[in-house]
Amino acid sequence: MKTKIICCLFCLAGIFLLTCPAFAAMELKSADPYLGAIVIDADTGQILFEDHSDLKGYPASVLKTMDLMIILDKINAGVMRLDEKITILGEVSKIGGSQVYLKENETFTVDELLYALMVQSANDAATALAIQAAGSKEGFVALMNQRAKELGMKSTEFHSIHGLPPAKDQLPDVTTARDLARLARALLQYPDALRYTSCKEHGFRDNKFIMRNHNRLLASFPGCDGLKTGYFKNAGYSVAATAQRGNTRIIAVVLGSKSRISRDRKAAELLAKGFDLMAQKQALVQKPAPLPVEQPVAKEKPRSNRALWLILSLVALVITAVACYWFFFYRPNDKEDLVQRH
Repeated sequence: MKTKIICCLFCLAGIFLLTCPAFAAMELKSADPYLGAIVIDADTGQILFEDHSDLKGYPASVLKTMDLMIILDKINAGVMRLDEKITILGEVSKIGGSQVYLKENETFTVDELLYALMVQSANDAATALAIQAAGSKEGFVALMNQRAKELGMKSTEFHSIHGLPPAKDQLPDVTTARDLARLARALLQYPDALRYTSCKEHGFRDNKFIMRNHNRLLASFPGCDGLKTGYFKNAGYSVAATAQRGNTRIIAVVLGSKSRISRDRKAAELLAKGFDLMAQKQALVQKPAPLPVEQPVAKEKPRSNRALWLILSLVALVITAVACYWFFFYRPNDKEDLVQRH
């Protein structure tokens, strides 16, 4: 009897785990070499390459690009300032994952926390900025979803401000490679964005803590200056990357790779592919039109030859005239000549 009761309890527990959103939603969302990918021209938004770009996955910390955009929006609107001081709350100091170990009652400027957000991918910095900007984490998530809607990110739902795996009774953040490319392109319209995303290393707490960017493409791919990586186990490894060469800027998104090495390799390949395709496109546009066939033109005789020909013609004409005059007026009469001879 006890055995049957225990079996029933296990079955009920299994059904609960499968039906509870916090657990059922966290299926594995990664693949080899990736779940989805896309490459676009940053200037026009033209899609240069895509592969399963509408499959839904978890953005993890790549969603911090949305955090950055909203804070920059607040700064541009005059609601926040880069030199504005933020006092760290107790709940901020308890955030896990990647962090800069903020302590309650410490103060940092918005600028310092933005570097922590994008270089160290600090979840505690994301929380401090979100509460300062919107009054609460929930209020900031609402701003994230509103901005996503404005950008046309139709397959995206944000439920956190940092991209960590969902807590109990919380749904995971969901997006696609296509939507992340839209977000990346929009973020590049902010002049200050690349100042944070291109930074490979930055000091924090008077340089006592050295933050190092998780985006290795900044060092390995020529021209790469952003944007953001992301990872947790079920999400796999993702990146929204951008690079510029000359007047061409490419955005490549890799969502849900099985490994960091695979993600970085594919992202580099896709950036290179984007530049190659743009170069081919520009070559076709700039190809010169064939030159018109010129009709042969008779060569003009030199002026010296024409003058000589004219002189010779006049001389010949004079000689002819003298000969004719002599023949008709001075030639002896035939009969007179005969008489004289006899």
